[in-house]
Amino acid sequence: MTLPLLGAAIRRRDLDTLRDWIFEPARAIEIQDFVMPEIFAGDPSELIASYKRALDGHRGLRGIHGPFFGLDLSNPDREIRAVIQRRLLKGLEIAKALGGSHMVVHSPFTYWHVLNRDNYPAVADQMLNAMADCLAPVLVRAGEFGCTVMLENIDDTDPSARVRVVQAIDHPQLRVSLDTGHAELAHGRYGAPPVVDYVAQAGAWLGHVHLQDADGYADRHWHPGEGTIPWPAVFAALERSEASPRLILEVRDRLERLPATVKALEAQGLAR
Repeated sequence: MTLPLLGAAIRRRDLDTLRDWIFEPARAIEIQDFVMPEIFAGDPSELIASYKRALDGHRGLRGIHGPFFGLDLSNPDREIRAVIQRRLLKGLEIAKALGGSHMVVHSPFTYWHVLNRDNYPAVADQMLNAMADCLAPVLVRAGEFGCTVMLENIDDTDPSARVRVVQAIDHPQLRVSLDTGHAELAHGRYGAPPVVDYVAQAGAWLGHVHLQDADGYADRHWHPGEGTIPWPAVFAALERSEASPRLILEVRDRLERLPATVKALEAQGLAR
């Protein structure tokens, strides 16, 4: 693939800071204000209206990070899954209101599932069935306005687990998301494969990438170049990919430095 312009994960205040850098080349954005439970329990209309005003003139792709706190897509309790569905469906309505065409959701897989796949052989199918049931109405609604649900690795140590789910559900609005820092953490702490192997495993199913650096110890969300991820190898793997994922810089702080971060990547011939 030809690497696209790097986009940015932002909150409302960041949009004002980075407006020219985002708007002029039409960079993609991922809006992250709507992940907290209190947002979904309340009325987000004022924040949505603020975003609509601020985004006037933005020509890039948009998406949101969906709700995730306490929302296990593989929860075996059908009544609890119904609550999760309502939260995700509300997330989609927010995405639609903001002109979003992707929503990130979190994977439920952990190292426990890898260690115990032979000890509890029924768990994999149980999780798949629960996730398929939980996401069914969400994917229908997403398809109605062209939004793609991106399944992001969190505690995943098996880079193929999310891919198997996406392949089994086989819905055009469901794709794999890769968070590079989460993968680096899993590699450093649990002996999971390195980041480049997560890219390779996702194959054509890769729809979205959170680009953030880490040190193999914790979920740092540092700017690329500040941790231990081998970025030349990662960008080379993305260029070899048969997919065309959205590439979103998801850093935790100092967002005003994102233009300089991208310039440093450009100077290495890695990104733009």
